[in-house]
Parts: sequence; structure tokens; C-alpha cells
Amino acid sequence: MNKISLRMKMFIFSFILVFFSVMTSGWIMIHNISAAFEKELGARAIAIARTVAQLPEIKDHVGAEGGAGVIQPIAERVRLATDVDYIVVFDMNRIRYSHPSESKLGTPFEGGDERASLSEHEYISKAQGVLGYAIRAFVPIMDEEGVKQVGVVAVGILSPTLHSLIVEYRNDMLLSLVWGLFIGLVGSFFIANHLKKQTLNLEPYEIARMVEERSSMMQAMDIGILATDEQSNVIFMNRLAKQYTKYYNNSAALNDIFPDTWIVKEAQSSKEVIHRPLLCHDVMYLVKMYPIQVKGRSAGSLIMMTDRQEAHILAEELTGIKMLVDTLRSQNHEYMNKLHSIAGLIQLDRSEEALNMIVDEISDEQEVTQFLKDHISDYSVLGLLLGKRSRAKELGVSFVIEEQSYLSEIMNGFSSGDIVTIVGNLIDNAMEACMQKSERMVSLLIQGDADFLLIRVQDSGSGLPAQPERIFEYGFSTKGNEGRGIGLALVKQIVESNQGDIDFRSEPGGGTEITIKVGREQEIDRDYSIYC
Repeated sequence: MNKISLRMKMFIFSFILVFFSVMTSGWIMIHNISAAFEKELGARAIAIARTVAQLPEIKDHVGAEGGAGVIQPIAERVRLATDVDYIVVFDMNRIRYSHPSESKLGTPFEGGDERASLSEHEYISKAQGVLGYAIRAFVPIMDEEGVKQVGVVAVGILSPTLHSLIVEYRNDMLLSLVWGLFIGLVGSFFIANHLKKQTLNLEPYEIARMVEERSSMMQAMDIGILATDEQSNVIFMNRLAKQYTKYYNNSAALNDIFPDTWIVKEAQSSKEVIHRPLLCHDVMYLVKMYPIQVKGRSAGSLIMMTDRQEAHILAEELTGIKMLVDTLRSQNHEYMNKLHSIAGLIQLDRSEEALNMIVDEISDEQEVTQFLKDHISDYSVLGLLLGKRSRAKELGVSFVIEEQSYLSEIMNGFSSGDIVTIVGNLIDNAMEACMQKSERMVSLLIQGDADFLLIRVQDSGSGLPAQPERIFEYGFSTKGNEGRGIGLALVKQIVESNQGDIDFRSEPGGGTEITIKVGREQEIDRDYSIYC
């Protein structure tokens, strides 16, 4: 079944509204006209009755035998002259002395509303009489001395019925109805067109369905989503956003949900933010923020929150595959060179030297791998170090893992992905820093358990730039390439979110040392042997 369009609904509603408005107004108008008409008739009737009651002939002959012969002609002349429907004069026994119908003369007055008039009361009444529903005025007739009441004058004017009023004013009512319907329908047409433009030519049921569908999609997503207006007031939160922020009100200011955080300032600046950490209720989240533009005007921001732990689980899976590929590629390149050397030695009949080279290589690899397996408990970090070692050989960099290194357990508050991010970025930057030097050396010390983490990376590069603290800023890079300047910024955010410290020492042309400490204080033994 096709649903009724907005335009047709407005036509129908306008028709009904105007029809009932005109009919109600007409009814009220007729009622008011009737009331005003009755009031005017009553005033007219009582004035005529007072005049008749003061006539000497009426006073002298009411209640007297044969009085009807005198009173009836007088009453009829007055009735015809004033255009009232009837004038009835009756005595204190309710006997009529005048009436438009002479057959009623000498008969008792009937109506039930005349009793008060026999007690010298003057009033106006509405009652059903012999000739129909009428406005009746009762005025007592007093004797010449004005002391004794001798009778009553009743003047009646038939009141128009509702039907007669409707018939009389039907043309006016029909004109009002037609004109009102015309104005209402034309107005509804223009209003409907205006509303259609405002709603992108969508019908109300289409808008409702779209809102329900979009809301359901937002609620079903596995990330927290918030939307704000241009005043940084939250206008939408899906279920995960409420769960993450522990804020369940339907509306609030962004500063109420995230007090004293960078997110409020960034939302007001309408800047795009990608994967920036945010600590909320002791849980670290990765936040993406996109400005919302409507017709070129800022309309707020879209904020997406991802639990960093969940993101790291996925990242660790992807990182493990990437590290495996990098390691295999580096090892393949390295072993191809060594196989070429061994093949050349065999061709030169120097078999013993070729055998020694094979034994040395196997022994070296087994020893390094066994050391790392004994001292590094996390396989993600272990795979990273093996991959970086192979990469260093490929680049001609001497990569040294200090013998005091160990990682018995991932520190509380960190994930494997955090350690991989920190160590991987520090080693990559150290290798790049010493690529312009003839002596290329990078060393790593890593120590950690559930309550402590220490990472130190040294290189023999050219040292840090003039403003060394800027290396941890988003987008800052001495390489000047697009997409750089993110790694160390991530390192800083991870460390600071766990209340850690970053220390760096550098001399121009003398290399750089970066140390990260999180947790309890621990002395670093600098008289160490190294393991390559």
C-alpha cells in the first residue's frame, strides 16, 4: 500500500481544519447573533409593555366586567403599530382581556412564567407560548393611585429559530467556508513545497526510516562514536561511546565528558586528528576526529574512539606477519651473498674455508637466537629484534643487543604492541641517523617485568637537531618527507600515558642516546658486555 505524501496529508489536514474552523465560527456567530437579537427584542418588548400598562383605559377596565371590549381594540392597535407578535392583558386571576386570537379572550393565561408578575415584578422571560417560542416581557398594571396591582401586561415577540438563522446567513457561511478552504489549500501547498525543500524532497516516513537505519548502524559499530555541534555540545553517542565514557545522559557539553583533555580544544579548532591517544577512566583509547562541514560551514565534529588494547591485538597480528616478511627478505638477501661466497670458495678448491664459514654462520645465528629466546619472553618483541638484526646486516649497521637485556614480562599498562612500537621506532630512527657515517653502530638495552620497563637505544649518528625536544612533535622530521614525524610522537604518547619518562643525550656528530624509564627506579650498569 502506497503511503500518503506530505503534500496530500497537508491538503487533507488543511481541509479538515478549515472546515471545522468555519463551522465552529459560524455556530458561534449564529449563537452570538441570536443572543444579541434576543436581548434587543427583550428591551423592545418591555418598553412596549410599560407603555400599555400606563394607559388609563387599561388600568380602569382590567378586572372589570366587559373590560375586554375596551382593552382588546387598544392592545391590537398597539400590537400592529409596534409590530410585535402579541399583547396579552390579564387580571390577577390570569383571565385574558386581550389576545391576537379573540377566541382566547376570557380564558386563563398559560405559560408558567407569569407567576412573578402577579407579585408586582417586572421582567423578561423566554418561554413556549401559544404562538411559539417567544421573548416575553411582563409588566404589572397598578391602579390610579399606584398602590394596588390590578393586572399584568405581557408583550411577546417570537424569537427566530436556529434553522431560520442558518437559512438567513447560509450564503455568508458558505462564502466563508469556500474562501477559507481556498486559502488553506493554497497555503498548505506552499508550506508543503517549502518543507520538501528543507527535507531534501524526502517524505517524513522516509526521514524517520533513514534516521532509524543510521542510528542502528551507528549503534552496531564496534567503535565509540560521538557527534558534536558547533558549540561542542554532544548531540549523539552510540552505545560503545556511552560505555567508554560512562556518561549516559542524552545531551552534554564535550568538556563535561572529557574534562581537562586535549579533545575539547581540538574539537573547537575544527582540526582533523588521527589515532591520538586519550586516557578516559584509566583506559587508553585511540581517537580519530573529523570536522563536519555543511554547505561550507562548520557544523561540529565526528569523534571515533577505539579501545587501544583491541587495536593493538589486531596490530600485533599484522605486525607479526610484516616482521616475518621483513626478516625473511633480509635473511634471503644476506644468505644469497654468503652462498655466493661459499660457492666461490668451493670453485677455488678451498673447501675447508667454505666449511668453516658455514659452521661460523650456523653457530652465530643459533647463539643469538637462543640468547633472545632465553631473555625475551614476548614473541612479538623477539620477532622484532630478529627482524631488526637482519635489517641492520643488510644496511651495514652493527646492531648490538646488550647482554643485560631481558624482558621477563610485559609491564602492567603496556601491551606487546606498545613495546614493539617503542623499540621499533627507536631502532629505525637510530639506523637512519647513522647511515651517513662510515662507522654505523646501534645498541639496545631493554629490561622489563610486570612493574618496570627500561629501554635505551644508542647510535653513532650525527646527533639531534638544534631543537631536540621537537623530535617528539607530530609531523616534525629532519627528512622533510610527507608522512614522516609520527613514530617518535607515538612513542612519547605511549610513555606519558603510563607516567613514564623520556631522557635523551646528544652531541653534534657524536651520536644520540635515548632512554625510557617507566616504573620503579633501577640503576643501569654501564660496564656491560654486548651480544651481537
